[in-house]
Amino acid sequence: MKAKPKKSKSIILRLFILLVCGYFTVTLGGLWGNLNDSVKELEDLKLQLATEENEVKELKAMLADESNTPLIEKAARERLGYIYSDEQVFIDISGD
Repeated sequence: MKAKPKKSKSIILRLFILLVCGYFTVTLGGLWGNLNDSVKELEDLKLQLATEENEVKELKAMLADESNTPLIEKAARERLGYIYSDEQVFIDISGD
C-alpha cells in the first residue's frame, strides 16, 4: 500500500515538470519573435542611417563648392516658399 502514494506524487511531479517545460517553450517562442522583430527594426534603421549619411555627404559637397547658389536656391524654395518671377504655382485644394 505504500507504493500507491509514491506513484501519485510521481504523477504530480511529472505533471508539474511538463507544465514548466511548456511554459518555457511558450516563453522562448515569444522571445524568438521579439528578436526577429528587433532584427528587422535594426535593418530598417541601418538603411535609414545610410540614407541620412548620403544626404549629409551631398550637403557637405554643396558647402564645399565655391558657389553656394544651389544650396541657397533649395533652401529658399523649400523653407521660405520663394519662386522665380516667371513661374506659376498651382495649389491642390481638393484635399486628396
